[in-house]
Amino acid sequence: MLEVTGLRKAFDGNEILKDVDLSVEKGDVLAVLGPSGGGKTTLLRCLNYLERADGGTMTFLGQRMDMPAVTRRQAAAYRQHTAFVFQSYNLFANKTALQNVTEGLIVARKMPKAQAEQRGMAALERVGLADKRDAYPSQLSGGQQQRVAIARAVAGEPDVIFLDEPTSALDPELIGEVLEVIRQLAEDGMTMVIVTHEIHFARHVSTRVLFMDEGRALACMPTEAFFQEQKLERIQSFLRSLDRKEG
Repeated sequence: MLEVTGLRKAFDGNEILKDVDLSVEKGDVLAVLGPSGGGKTTLLRCLNYLERADGGTMTFLGQRMDMPAVTRRQAAAYRQHTAFVFQSYNLFANKTALQNVTEGLIVARKMPKAQAEQRGMAALERVGLADKRDAYPSQLSGGQQQRVAIARAVAGEPDVIFLDEPTSALDPELIGEVLEVIRQLAEDGMTMVIVTHEIHFARHVSTRVLFMDEGRALACMPTEAFFQEQKLERIQSFLRSLDRKEG
């Protein structure tokens, strides 16, 4: 479904992404792991053209694109097939949960309001928040707000959802409810690329793992092989450090 080769990105001469290759098949849940500062969020933003890559090619649903040369119109057309879930929810404070879910459908996709609301309610139901349709973000917990953001992503019926550390802004007791929603989406066959520090989640929910360090993709492989047959010392040391923290 999605293949990227030679992705490069620099800021003020500082190379953040260095010839990254990756591929995502339909139904994959690709967990992007690695230390802070390794380029994970920049990678995700480049994949959805929220940042313009300096180099690289993307093939999406059979269409090949030169990433630095993609026009605004091409990026907008591509994003009709994708969705992005941010760390900080990015909800409109003056709109209800349902309005937050339907806003993009009505404004960007010109969908009739009644149809958008029907789809929006189905998405809220899917994340367990149908009863919060009329609640404003200030009336919701952080976990509920992130679930509304996920419902907004799902409502667009994307081919792939990009999630940038979707639990990083949450209190520990709220993380589980968001991860459970993502797990259910994975079981339903939703294709997702998730930047996460939740190693247990990545081990048990993802189908493949991409490991980023200092702007390079050191591994992109099936999850079981990544954790059980890992031979790269850099990745082994990273996993050992996480085991010590969890212990």
